[in-house]
Amino acid sequence: MALLTGCMSGPDYAGPPQPATAASDAFARAGPEIDPSAPIAGDWWTLLGDPVLNDLEARALAGNPGVAAARARIEQARASVRQERANRLPAVAAQATAIQAKIPGLDIGSGPPAGSPGAPADTEEQDSLSVYNVGLNANWEIDFAGGQARRVEMVNAQAAASVANAEDSKVQLAAEVARAYVSLREAQGRLELVQRERELQQQTLELTYQRYTQGALALFPVGNANAELELLNSQIAEAQADIDVFKDTLAVLTGEAPGALDGLLTAQAEIPLPPERVAVGDPAALIARRPDVRAAERTLAAANARIGVAEAARFPKLSFMGILGLGGSQPDDIFDLGNLSAIALPRLQWNLLDFGRTAASIDQAESARDEAEARYVEVVLGALRDAEQSLARFGQQRANVAALAQISRQADTAAELNEQRRAAGVISQGELNTSIRQREQARANLDRAIAAMTNGWIAIQKSLGLGWANLPAGQTTVVESATVDRDRAGRSNSN
Repeated sequence: MALLTGCMSGPDYAGPPQPATAASDAFARAGPEIDPSAPIAGDWWTLLGDPVLNDLEARALAGNPGVAAARARIEQARASVRQERANRLPAVAAQATAIQAKIPGLDIGSGPPAGSPGAPADTEEQDSLSVYNVGLNANWEIDFAGGQARRVEMVNAQAAASVANAEDSKVQLAAEVARAYVSLREAQGRLELVQRERELQQQTLELTYQRYTQGALALFPVGNANAELELLNSQIAEAQADIDVFKDTLAVLTGEAPGALDGLLTAQAEIPLPPERVAVGDPAALIARRPDVRAAERTLAAANARIGVAEAARFPKLSFMGILGLGGSQPDDIFDLGNLSAIALPRLQWNLLDFGRTAASIDQAESARDEAEARYVEVVLGALRDAEQSLARFGQQRANVAALAQISRQADTAAELNEQRRAAGVISQGELNTSIRQREQARANLDRAIAAMTNGWIAIQKSLGLGWANLPAGQTTVVESATVDRDRAGRSNSN
């Protein structure tokens, strides 16, 4: 027993495995520029500079039911930690006992047994038992093998995993709110552009019909113009439906009923643009920052501690029970200090033969640890993949924005020239309307590209695990973002 005292069963936790691909100093899909002064913010959505989005994010983080459920799970885990810590201490309870028993043949008194020659004729008192006791009892199991300590270690790791999972839900929620908001603004801008196109097409249809009635055109151009008008009507309905869907999505994400935020989201606003330079850090910072990686690491630590809990069953258990009370065979005895009774009951238990039950439990715990270790590596690799893919897509999206900005500028120039030509009488109003519609379509395409680029930037923030922890200082890799001049529909990005 002296040798066992102070031992800790099971292996000590040596930390998570290090995936080989995580040793790189930079992301493969990021630019080579390093800029420690690039803006880093745990609340990354503030970098978009949109007050309405900031308000929505605050509402969501405060009122989303999923976040509230995650907070409740944290409290459950913390209560489990307190419970396991308390289990290592003695348990003391108060008790009051009253026993009345009549057992034939008990023969409590002295002398010959009841029914034998020479025994008293009246055996009722000898067959009766009365006990009255008021006092305290205490139980304590000495943790020789460290099983209780390992259990506390396990529930501590599980509680930390619950915290990380809660923070991961905040990361996911913040990204969902931002994406829905960007999509809403794109749909609102698309609706406005399509409505302007519809007005132009309605005018074109009227002009075409006039020429048809004058005999200058056949009937089929009128049908084509009308088909174009109906197509625009369907696009208006689609954009309006998208707006309603995204408004309801944002309301539910903030913990409100659908329609509750219509007043806040009705006003037309521009699509928020990401900052010109985007700090992304390095793979090591990503692994340290992402809450799902931290949750997987704490789950691995808990699984490692569970091996110690299982191995503790191999060792003997020594427990003590003590009883201290006042009492006797009469009710008044509980008030007599001379009737103080004290009982100490040490107990030693050692399962020498359990037919492999403990060994099977240890094997199960070790296999669970191996599974948690593999799961950790899988989560790390998935995190690195998410970051690399989001960076690659963001590079493609900003190149797309630059190209569509050039097309939009050309459409603007063509529309301006055609307005001058119309004023000079060189082209018809219908031809001018077609040129203006092409300009509106180019702007709509550019807006979709801008929305995709902003959503790509949001995907980067989500993949980096931002939204709950700041990036370590001095570890920021920078990616250039396309810069769009809204007044001139954009300018080309050399990168």
